[in-house]
Amino acid sequence: MPAWLLRLDHHFPIRYSAWLLCIIAALISAIAWVLDGVDGLAVVIFGSLSLVGLADVRQTKRSLLRNYPVIGHLRFMLEFIRPEIRQYFLEADNEAAPFSRQQRSLVYQRAKGEPDKRPFGTQLEVGALGYEWINHSLQPTQLPSHDFRVLIGADRAQPYEASVFNISAMSFGALSANAILALNAGAQRGGFAHDTGEGSISLHHRQHGGDLIWEIGSGYFGCRNEDGSFNAERFELNARDPQVKLIELKLSQGAKPGHGGVLPGPKVTAEIAAARGVNIGEDCISPASHSAFGTPLEMLHFIERLRQLSGGKPTGFKLCIGHPWEWFAIAKAMLESGIVPDFIVVDGAEGGTGAAPLEFTDHVGAPLQEGLLLVHNTLVGLNLRDKVKIGCAGKVISAFDIARMMALGADWCNSARGFMFALGCIQAQTCHTGHCPTGVTTQDPQRQQALIVPDKAERVFRFHQLTLEALRELVQAAGLHHPSEICAAHIVHRINKHEVRLLANLLPFIKPGSLLTGDLPGNVFKIYWPLASAHSFAAQGAVGPAS
Repeated sequence: MPAWLLRLDHHFPIRYSAWLLCIIAALISAIAWVLDGVDGLAVVIFGSLSLVGLADVRQTKRSLLRNYPVIGHLRFMLEFIRPEIRQYFLEADNEAAPFSRQQRSLVYQRAKGEPDKRPFGTQLEVGALGYEWINHSLQPTQLPSHDFRVLIGADRAQPYEASVFNISAMSFGALSANAILALNAGAQRGGFAHDTGEGSISLHHRQHGGDLIWEIGSGYFGCRNEDGSFNAERFELNARDPQVKLIELKLSQGAKPGHGGVLPGPKVTAEIAAARGVNIGEDCISPASHSAFGTPLEMLHFIERLRQLSGGKPTGFKLCIGHPWEWFAIAKAMLESGIVPDFIVVDGAEGGTGAAPLEFTDHVGAPLQEGLLLVHNTLVGLNLRDKVKIGCAGKVISAFDIARMMALGADWCNSARGFMFALGCIQAQTCHTGHCPTGVTTQDPQRQQALIVPDKAERVFRFHQLTLEALRELVQAAGLHHPSEICAAHIVHRINKHEVRLLANLLPFIKPGSLLTGDLPGNVFKIYWPLASAHSFAAQGAVGPAS
């Protein structure tokens, strides 16, 4: 900075220049208006900006505006539109935050029935660390249908043949009424399942009759007493509805495991209150843990009770893996009690939510690969894998995503944000504000009107169908007959520029029955399995490091 400018800044801060110019412009405009009858609009504009500057230097909440009156507002304006500028002009096609433009475009194209093919070759760097592909066969198969199914609860009174791709848990209240209506209508037409989320079954879930997975969270919404405890009679009334196909006990979710939630009273409308069994206008609380059980054995007996009350419908639970000994404790309780869930849904830490603390979304819970593999290996090691089906959720968008999760042990996949994109979500990331620009995650009646249910239901249906059609093509190319045949030996992972490994050789997979014989493979099992007890979620001894 020149010396003369420094001397000027010593007497009159240059950072006030914008404010000073506004004052000068206001004075000149006022004189011109009085003397020459010039339009007074300039007086109003520059006069208002001068008053803004005066307010800036007098306010005490924002230091930036005290030092940079008037012009400091540009910073807040640019910050406000930064996500849109980045998304539309600066973001690379493969830059995920959390979903890349290429991922979103794939969903949009399939949902709209537009061509989803790509010209000129891959945009991915095939030599990059972490690049993966599925090995193909020189003798591809020809499959008659893309309607792949998995039978859940084969030995129960009311088994369910589920699609391998379903709508993950999203509650009414987190999503708008129109979003729920469109999702369920699409599910009904496509013959796939719609998870209610822990907000229970609303009238919007029932209108189109699509298959439901009823999720029971720690708030026991839809089956609770006034004090928030579990109510068996109310549960039975809902659970025996023919539309409900599966009962899912939610232990934790990937985006914020170990964290309860509160829906503030002003957001608890009559419709939400009716669905959840709470009072209108009162805070709706989801505790961090369940009150119906306190030990692994009690949890399994509670699952059995739910199964009986539902009339023999397949019943299981959902969790994000945290302390390994807690999951092992549940597994040991299965052996001791003889009670086995019909399914387990593994939620990855990369899963989404309407709102969660940053520390939880970024640094709490096991990612899907690690969580899914641990659950699969444990059940294999206990010879229970054929009795328990495994679902999973966590950034599943494409057919390759589904194939990869099945290679790690999943029987089916759920997707939440994928189906939100099918509804028209643009990843504005304003879900928690009530100002969703496309009417997906808002309770504002006017904003919801932007989401036209018949049109979006058709998009939900098409996204599901075309994703499974793409999965069929992958399965055929691999020379297989069903996605369940995909295993870790089919997926190749690049570990450096010159070397690749099959997932079967890169990740730990254990032998059937090994845990029953005392053969504990890997440090996770060697260190944490002995700490687990069917009678407590707490570690039974000193907890040491595992690598």
